[in-house]
Amino acid sequence: MTNVVFVDTGAWYALANKKDINHERAVQFVLEPKRLLTTNYIIDEAITLTLFRAGYSAALRMGEQLWGGELADIVWVTRADEQRAWKLFKQYRDKMFSFTDCTSFAVMSRLNLVYAFTFDADFSQTGQFQTVP
Repeated sequence: MTNVVFVDTGAWYALANKKDINHERAVQFVLEPKRLLTTNYIIDEAITLTLFRAGYSAALRMGEQLWGGELADIVWVTRADEQRAWKLFKQYRDKMFSFTDCTSFAVMSRLNLVYAFTFDADFSQTGQFQTVP
């Protein structure tokens, strides 16, 4: 496997929440050496998800860690990524991918990334990406 892995919202949530069914798998995965990348859109989604599921304090902790760059490098979604994502959103209308998922696909394509750290089947449904762990 490559040393660069894109991190999706569900993986961040699993890491932060000890009660999450995927918590242990997520922790073990990040202990292996690799470079983790995420986007500003994913950080937004992860903080929002954490706020509604675990409360403000947990969301604040997650935001501090993610925006601080302690866990992953942040890739900013560009205007071109957004335009590509909108095309993907329309193309995959039968898949019910979120627009944020589509921005992730666009960024991963731009950066030639193959692996996504996620517990979401959406990434593998595109036929372009592989999910880990």
